[in-house]
Amino acid sequence: MTYWLLKNFLLGPLILTLFRPWVVGREHVPAKGPVIFASNHISFIDSVILPAVLDRRISFLAKSDYFTGRGLKGWATKTFFNAIGQLPIDRSGGKASEASLHTGLQVLARGEQLGIYPEGTRSPDGKLYRGRTGIARMILEGRVTVVPVAMIGTREVQQIGQKFPKFKRVGVVFGKPLDFSRFEGFETDRFILRSVTDEVMHELAGVSRQEYVDVYATSVKERASSAREQVMKDRRTPTA
Repeated sequence: MTYWLLKNFLLGPLILTLFRPWVVGREHVPAKGPVIFASNHISFIDSVILPAVLDRRISFLAKSDYFTGRGLKGWATKTFFNAIGQLPIDRSGGKASEASLHTGLQVLARGEQLGIYPEGTRSPDGKLYRGRTGIARMILEGRVTVVPVAMIGTREVQQIGQKFPKFKRVGVVFGKPLDFSRFEGFETDRFILRSVTDEVMHELAGVSRQEYVDVYATSVKERASSAREQVMKDRRTPTA
């Protein structure tokens, strides 16, 4: 109920008014049945722009940190993310990853739409990075169609660390649906999972027209963080 209230009467109309999203490829969006939207992730507002242009409800898998904050701010954040269809997942791996997979499959089993950011995190610089194979497992185990979708211009609206967005027009481009039924029965084959994931990322790169980099975005962020820490350490070290 809260989701539809926000989408149709509160947040949805506001998003459409402030950002005036243009849409290409709407004919590629299935009218019914389970579907995974594999999206690039270049801004925080990606998760509110996409639901605003879709007719049916969509749920996103979001990092659990958004749901564990304390105090009034933590409560408000958790309430907001629940209201817009975000589902908490633990990215620590192992059993936590299996639980996250199960959460996504439950959404698909209900015949609903699921949004996934295959890169696993926001792009640090606007480029498209290597996909995580979790999306391939959901595609194969859920036996669902996947639609690549590109968010255009959202990074210029709200970059990482920017508290408030700029009110500029953004775009959403839906690519042709991808069918991986030929790999049915290979849900645990890591080579097949990597192949499926790479094909999704290849199609996503074509739709988004981003430069593709075949490394994980998290690795790029970790190196950048280490470099900043080293610079700070060097500044604190007295010179002879």
